[in-house]
Amino acid sequence: MIKQIVFLKRRADLELSEFKAYYESHHRKIGERVLSGYVTKYLRRYLVPLGAENPGEFGFDVMTEMWFPDEAAQKACMQHLSDPEIQEEIAIDEAKLFEPGTKWGCTVSEVESSMP
Repeated sequence: MIKQIVFLKRRADLELSEFKAYYESHHRKIGERVLSGYVTKYLRRYLVPLGAENPGEFGFDVMTEMWFPDEAAQKACMQHLSDPEIQEEIAIDEAKLFEPGTKWGCTVSEVESSMP
């Protein structure tokens, strides 16, 4: 299993509630459609920093997680997402939500502790 995470910052003119509502009612559906057949799990985690006096200054507002069954599925998905029509659709919608230049992603290696 391969997990890929993308951290995203909302546009400065959007309240967190507006951002989350649009993401869940619209942008998520684009993700579900274009990721279908490649990912086994697609999850959004909205971040609230602990102890922050001004949560708006936090670097990211949402962490999007995608699980792929294997490296071949991840590579096939990235190839699929490189289609110009898909890229254009995503870019147009991302401009409605995200602060330009703040998207950051990675592949994650997880190690879990067995807790008593």
